[in-house]
Amino acid sequence: MAERGNVSIAETLTALLDEKKYPTIRDILITMNPADVAGIFEDIEDSRIPLMFRLLPKEQAAETFVEMDPEFQELLIKGFSDSELKEVLDELYVDDAVDIVEEMPANVVRRILATADPEMRRDINGILRYPEDSAGSIMTTEYVSLRPAMTVAEAILRIRRTGIDKETIYTCYVTKNRYLEGVLTVRDLLLCTDDDTLISDIMETNVISVNTHTDQEEVAQMFKKYDFLALPVVDMDGRMVGIVTFDDAMDVIEEETTEDIEIMGGMSPSEKTYIHANPFDLFKQRIPWLMLLMVSATFTGLIINNFESALAAQVVLTAFIPMLMDTGGNSGSQSSVTIIRALSLGEVEFRDLPAIIWKEVRTAFLCGLALSCVCFAKIMLIDRLLLGNTQVTWIVALVVCMAIAVTVLVAKIIGCTLPMLAKKAGFDPAVMASPFITTIVDALSLVVYFGIAKALLFG
Repeated sequence: MAERGNVSIAETLTALLDEKKYPTIRDILITMNPADVAGIFEDIEDSRIPLMFRLLPKEQAAETFVEMDPEFQELLIKGFSDSELKEVLDELYVDDAVDIVEEMPANVVRRILATADPEMRRDINGILRYPEDSAGSIMTTEYVSLRPAMTVAEAILRIRRTGIDKETIYTCYVTKNRYLEGVLTVRDLLLCTDDDTLISDIMETNVISVNTHTDQEEVAQMFKKYDFLALPVVDMDGRMVGIVTFDDAMDVIEEETTEDIEIMGGMSPSEKTYIHANPFDLFKQRIPWLMLLMVSATFTGLIINNFESALAAQVVLTAFIPMLMDTGGNSGSQSSVTIIRALSLGEVEFRDLPAIIWKEVRTAFLCGLALSCVCFAKIMLIDRLLLGNTQVTWIVALVVCMAIAVTVLVAKIIGCTLPMLAKKAGFDPAVMASPFITTIVDALSLVVYFGIAKALLFG
């Protein structure tokens, strides 16, 4: 948060509010970006936010409202009169209004829809009917539409008359009977030397679009691939119904990345930010995975019990179990995280699985060889000579090193395969991340370890 000297802006505004210097507060706020204003409001007492919000000019107030977290939006809505709420709603773009509606409790949603004008209410209800996480659910219906028979002069005049209500005017779409026929930019119009040129003569007809049911993550990736500022959305019949803008695509990328990180960390995705989540929210987010992983660790205990006699005969083998399991888990996690990220970026597909496995096998060979050599030297020099553990013989060191090499190979194959299979089955590949992979590899590493030990030491 921005500060002036050693006093934060929030503290300055609070002091001014206590002194009832409202014009000064307004003069400070109008010089700031709405996103910064929203951030400052989060550091101010809840009871003071409505008054300070009312000091903002109408347009800045609406933009600030969009940038605020849902709990603060709900606080303001409950304090708004119907006329104040309508003023804010009238300044919002449809997609922003939809985002707010999706975050609010039912009683607040009913009030929003009752206050909104009929056109916005119809557009909000229309967007809400599309599947969650689809292009239709994040699009806006406010875009510049031109006709192919228009001249450049007519098109510019139309943009001037209607552009004030559009989310973006830079990219314009050419439609006929609502069917998308072309696209052009304001730059194309301004640089056209003949005002009588028809739009159909200068528009780009090779238009990339998405369907209303296209997954929002795929839509976001298209922005990255093609450097779009906006992307047209068409319905099942090919009629244009809206656009997805760059800022909405950025929001999707942030949400999807956060969700993947949480799942990869062994947590259920949360709709609340960490700072606004209470301990019970975090408990609900984390406990299902902790319980699942705790129960799944039972298999590790069963494997150790099964080889209890071998461990009793060679107690020294127990000392190397943590190192072996950690190495296997780390190796599997490296592969799984790499593949999960590659899948999310669209770099690999299921058909690439054989090539991926072959690459990971070669990588595992190199990693396993390097780890085994270093491990053998460490065991013989530190465990045997430096620590004086006479039970650590060269054959024990060989068992451990062979187990590490095989475990790394198994772990990397599992780490790259499971996310690919999850994606093919329609699940989020991030589910097959560190905690899940580690649990599987821990069990397999023990099987490999005791199998090699049984063959070399007790065979």
